[in-house]
Amino acid sequence: MGKRKVVLFGPGPLFKGGISNYNTSLAKAMDKLGMEVHIVSWTQQYPAIIPRDFIDRSSKSDFMEGTGIQVHYLCNYNNPFSWAATVKLIKKLKPEMAIFQWAIALQGLPMGWMARRLRKSGIEVVFDLHLVVQKESSSIDKFFTRYGLKTPQTFITHAYKTVDELKTTFPAKAYHVNEDGVRKQGETTVIKLYHPIYDLYAPDPQFDVAAQKEAMGLKKHVFLFFGFIRKYKGLHQALEAFDKLRKERDDVSMLVVGESFWKTLDQKKWSTRLKSTLFSVAKKLVMKNADNEQDYNPIALVDELDMHNDVKVFNQFVPNEEVHKYFQVSDCILLYYLTATPSGVESLSYNFKLPVLATKVGHFPETIKDGYNGYLAEDRDIDSMTETMRRFLKNPIPSDNIAQSAEQMSWENYAKTILQIS
Repeated sequence: MGKRKVVLFGPGPLFKGGISNYNTSLAKAMDKLGMEVHIVSWTQQYPAIIPRDFIDRSSKSDFMEGTGIQVHYLCNYNNPFSWAATVKLIKKLKPEMAIFQWAIALQGLPMGWMARRLRKSGIEVVFDLHLVVQKESSSIDKFFTRYGLKTPQTFITHAYKTVDELKTTFPAKAYHVNEDGVRKQGETTVIKLYHPIYDLYAPDPQFDVAAQKEAMGLKKHVFLFFGFIRKYKGLHQALEAFDKLRKERDDVSMLVVGESFWKTLDQKKWSTRLKSTLFSVAKKLVMKNADNEQDYNPIALVDELDMHNDVKVFNQFVPNEEVHKYFQVSDCILLYYLTATPSGVESLSYNFKLPVLATKVGHFPETIKDGYNGYLAEDRDIDSMTETMRRFLKNPIPSDNIAQSAEQMSWENYAKTILQIS
């Protein structure tokens, strides 16, 4: 009898960002469990007019090293013929299930199209939902969401908030919701799990934290903002809250590490300017009330508030092999988001035993127990965010608490539940 076989559809390890890391981590967990695992990846994930480079061109480490995982880069959002080729490949591989990573409604058209054809061939189609309702939602997003999520017979969610959003989107559908992965015949199954703790990035036991802090110009207590800089992540709020704190004490620093989401291409090139213009026009047509996030520049606050001595900014994409040092010099991570879905940065912080300071939005009240593995601030309340920082300094979170939280959210247990391995 041969190995059980599974296909994971989503961005492969050559792509930047949390969904690529997630897809890679799930593949590695299933590979360790003895599955034959294939990642079938996009070559281009979005419409060609989007002015951003999504490829990781700086990391040297290979996450696939030492695994039996096969990666197939095949599906181009802009080429429907590649959608058909993707379906043909997955059918040829004959997996028992195909797990699609769903994180943006815009991909609903190709993913929904492919899912319909795979389900007809007898493959279990599973959609792993990182969200249902977009952070900025439009009528076309709602259409793509309904089209994309209409077919799967199984869903995975990381929070009950996402389950509720799914039920609201399809109110007439019967759902069998559980946390043990058991499928119920005749009903759409929703497996409510969690966002597993990333183990792609590990602390370096030989790392000289004190020397690195001195080299970066950091003070005794360090608050970290990490990841792509986007408006919904509320970096402007975090900087304003920290500004109040630094005026009260001289032993605190804030570390801002991440790439500005819309500044990855050469802004002087005519092709970038053309893409930016077309994208802005398209966004205004479908999202008339949306802000132009391409103009979002919270780092300017560091100049405006004269924070250079207390805020250190590394405005760039961090190669895989350098991620650890920013977490190891920090005491906690700031997630003062405006809106939130289960967060890869939150998961990553737990792997480094860092507590989380977050706003009471989205799933955070589900995953953060105030005073145990982090602290929660009121939504859009700068004073409350500053007070949360004070609380953390006065009553630090024991690292053992974070370790216990992490143990309950392993990739191995996550994969076993999906695959129904005891």
